[in-house]
Amino acid sequence: MGTWYDGRMCTSDNSLLIRKSVREMTPYVPGEQPRLPNLIKLNTNENPYPPSPAVGAAIAALNPETLRLYPDPLCAGLRDKLAALFSCTPGHILVANGSDEALRLCTDAFVENDGTIGYFDPSYSLYPVLAAMRGVPSRPVNLWPEQTWKMPEGYSCPLFFMTNPNAPTGMLFEKKHIKAFCETFPGVVVIDEAYADFARENALDLALTLPNVLVCRTLSKSYSLAGLRLGFLVGSPTLISALYKLKDSYNIDRIALALAEAAISDQAAMRANVQRIIATRERVERALRGRGWDVCPSETNFLWCRPPAGRTAAAVFKSLREQAIIVRYWDAPRLDAYLRITVGTDPQMDALLAALA
Repeated sequence: MGTWYDGRMCTSDNSLLIRKSVREMTPYVPGEQPRLPNLIKLNTNENPYPPSPAVGAAIAALNPETLRLYPDPLCAGLRDKLAALFSCTPGHILVANGSDEALRLCTDAFVENDGTIGYFDPSYSLYPVLAAMRGVPSRPVNLWPEQTWKMPEGYSCPLFFMTNPNAPTGMLFEKKHIKAFCETFPGVVVIDEAYADFARENALDLALTLPNVLVCRTLSKSYSLAGLRLGFLVGSPTLISALYKLKDSYNIDRIALALAEAAISDQAAMRANVQRIIATRERVERALRGRGWDVCPSETNFLWCRPPAGRTAAAVFKSLREQAIIVRYWDAPRLDAYLRITVGTDPQMDALLAALA
């Protein structure tokens, strides 16, 4: 029952003021950020090592007086550095407030109101949320069994998200298969390469040669800048210019731009951290396999693994948490038999292995 006020009907249930698709959607659930003493945090795929010293120098050089000014809406300096790194033009690049903003912009630019959004399942759990936010149906493509993919006969949609290497499994799809798919797909393919620097190959050249392909990258993982919130898209200037029409006017602040430019300028520091993580990943993968764990071959900074017979993922997750070690567990069909373990420092992973024993 509502009440009349100033000639208008007001409802006591103000949830009806919210868009129907928003009321009914299930939100994305980020990894837990617990506040526990002496915590070993291996649940959100953060880099365990600090960013380039150039980032610290850039912080020290910041002049607070400049914060009274708006940042560059086109991120020209950063785009120039990325263009030089990838041997393309700045017109091939859009800088976003984290890769999540870049992905959301794609749903606004490339999907009509009667369209659909496709992605693999299992994959990044934000994709169905983005479809719900856009108010359009999802068209997931099953990766099981054996974590392989084959598109259903006659499958099409205006936008398809492909995480490669995939999350949460960590596996890498072969580029020749991706290329064959993109060349015949009628819509836009966004290859989400958050973990590309940890993998043996990537699809950046496809984004620079095929008109319907975008590659999405982030500074959160390999550059140790998850707290900065900066990502970018690389692809056809036609697609990139469409996205620029939709982005916030000043979506990247002056501080983030300065630190991102410093990080991109020091590729050696990033590569050194990546190699340390890969070496640790391979060592821990061997150790887990030796104990009877089923470990998916990883091309990322995490391991997707199933405990040996007689131990459930839920029980191992609980046991580790009681020892102040947090990994990622999903209580959901097809995922609940596995744990996703971020690769930390060698001492952290030694503590994990000891706790698992």
